[in-house]
Amino acid sequence: MTNAATHQAIEAVWRIESAKIIAGVARMVRDVGLAEELAHDALVTALERWPVDGIPDNPGAWLMTTAKNRALDRLRQASLHARRQEEFGHEAAVLREQYAPDPADRLEAAREDDVGDDLLRLIFTACHPVLSADARVALTLRLLGGLTTQEIARAYLVSEPTIAQRIVRAKRTLAAAKVPFEVPRGPDRAARLTSVLEVIYLIFNEGYSATAGDDWMRPALCHEALRLARILAELSPDDSEVHGLCALLELQASRIPARIGADGRPVLLLEQDRTRWDPLLIRRGLTALARSEALGGACGPYALQAALAACHARARRPEETDWEEIVALYDALAEVAPSPVVELNRAVALGMAFGPQAGLERVDALRNDPALANYHWLPSVRGDLLFKLGRREEAREEFLRAAAMTRNAKEQELLLARAAEALVPGGKLDGGSA
Repeated sequence: MTNAATHQAIEAVWRIESAKIIAGVARMVRDVGLAEELAHDALVTALERWPVDGIPDNPGAWLMTTAKNRALDRLRQASLHARRQEEFGHEAAVLREQYAPDPADRLEAAREDDVGDDLLRLIFTACHPVLSADARVALTLRLLGGLTTQEIARAYLVSEPTIAQRIVRAKRTLAAAKVPFEVPRGPDRAARLTSVLEVIYLIFNEGYSATAGDDWMRPALCHEALRLARILAELSPDDSEVHGLCALLELQASRIPARIGADGRPVLLLEQDRTRWDPLLIRRGLTALARSEALGGACGPYALQAALAACHARARRPEETDWEEIVALYDALAEVAPSPVVELNRAVALGMAFGPQAGLERVDALRNDPALANYHWLPSVRGDLLFKLGRREEAREEFLRAAAMTRNAKEQELLLARAAEALVPGGKLDGGSA
């Protein structure tokens, strides 16, 4: 195998195994930043040795063992330092607490521990509420998604130094706050789980409908979020909302192949070729939704959103969609997770179920909501409803207003095209949400 092929293989292994390696080492050293450093030391060693020695039979295990050996060396050095400090009587109690028992015992315990437990600890640590939402997303993609700083910066249209600073500060904040590397229990666990689910949800949404830039979607982010959700579902088999989130992402991801046409333009929901929706992801999503409901989570916010997605997934044609059921689900979602965006989506469903006038009345009631002042989908939805009512000039003005508000180039193209089509005699607009 050539050096180039070996390096490609190492990159692939790292992307798959890095989270497990960092998690396993973090359990030993109790420091996420140090764990990542030691894991990267193992990666550098692989880059030096594998082109010469060949790729080992179990490359993931090789990297894990190498990283843990680095951790063991670090712990032994720290233990030796602690003993020397004890001799001089400086900070002996603190260091004994931090590094006892013997580091070798930690290594043996780490070998025996279920790596799944370590991954769960890493997820909860990276998504700790002490960090800002931006920091949680960046750190999660770095540690659990295996993305480089450059990849994260490109995905979120932020400079690489900015992302690097977020990650460094996040690790420092965790260390300064002495956040334990553990899965919290009781009320603390519920609060932290909410943060974990939110971060995964935000990552998927940014991939599914990019807020800015030249791309309509960033599928790589969707796939990373889906992978994290699946890991969490495996590690939390009895948590209904985890399965609800997993169901939602599976069902939404099933539409990705149909959301861009052959000409590269975005394709909205009601115009999508449903034969291109991924049937395997739909089955997985429906199964996860059934699991969530069986666990008593039918009224959880993610499960309700998954149920909404399931209504579309079960309809072979747009006209078979049960819009009245969708309205009822939005009513339930508004009860447990009220927001102006939920109300806007409910207005779309009302327009589909009971006519555009019903939808427009609800949208007009939202026009003065400050939370939607810069939300381009508000004028977009209003334009669609106005067009259906035959008020084409007003519809055109709304589409132009929406186009001026969005920072995504593909969305802007779509909205400008809809504005032009609004005045075409006999013209038919693409319909539905994304």
